[in-house]
Amino acid sequence: MKIEKADFNAIYDRPDPRDYYNGLGALDYAAPHHGQRVFRKVLDALDVDRPTIVDLCCSYGVNAALLKHDLTLENLYDRYGSDQIAGLATDELTDADRAFYADRRRADAPRVIGVDTAASAIEYALEVGLLDGGAVEDMERDKPSSELADAVGEADLITVTGGIGYITDQSIDRLLDCTSPERRPWFAALCLRTVSYEPVAESLARHGLVTEQLEEHTFPQRRFAGPEERDYAMRALAEQGLDPLGKESAGEYHVNVYLSRPGDEVAARPIQTILTDVA
Repeated sequence: MKIEKADFNAIYDRPDPRDYYNGLGALDYAAPHHGQRVFRKVLDALDVDRPTIVDLCCSYGVNAALLKHDLTLENLYDRYGSDQIAGLATDELTDADRAFYADRRRADAPRVIGVDTAASAIEYALEVGLLDGGAVEDMERDKPSSELADAVGEADLITVTGGIGYITDQSIDRLLDCTSPERRPWFAALCLRTVSYEPVAESLARHGLVTEQLEEHTFPQRRFAGPEERDYAMRALAEQGLDPLGKESAGEYHVNVYLSRPGDEVAARPIQTILTDVA
């Protein structure tokens, strides 16, 4: 499931998130905005007082920022693109961000454990209080550490926005092997249409989770970085027999929304009843 997209590795592991937000903001990256709306609905359906989320491919804790605080993705783009922030050293920005997020924390903020291969991004998110725990791990290569295994074992929800393809069903298998049949976490994902979700859904099924897709609606992820990326997307969609009309043909990647839960939960509350007013 390799993704042949534009390379953003240079902005994923910097000492602070300014290059990340400014680089992706220039391409109207919107997946975390849609994830905020979807995940909050899912958390409401879970009905847990203080849920624990394991956020895969968490980068600088953007999903945590949006789920734990009274903020929008546009607020974050404005902040990290401002002249005032541009003039700060990283340690000054860390101090300022710690206060910024503390002032906007929601009373019902979930507990978020972030997982990523980018050590600097995880360190930043922990330093400013976005993450309650962080794991710098590559589950495509290795089994989860005992610390991550314990966190996953206590998780109520596993989330990922855009990371499927960089991580595969192998990572999902290794994660869910850390859980017990009596306490499987829900799994909510936004996945690019250019990437087949079938191997992930099969992995989730092996662990007793039934996957539903939010039908007849997708969300824009970001604009293509150039014609080569657009051509790649069109080829990938054609291989899956998917029509890009009105979606990728308009110049943007689009994501599908998936939610996986135990079968009895699916029967009681189909995905359409949980994600009302999201589409």
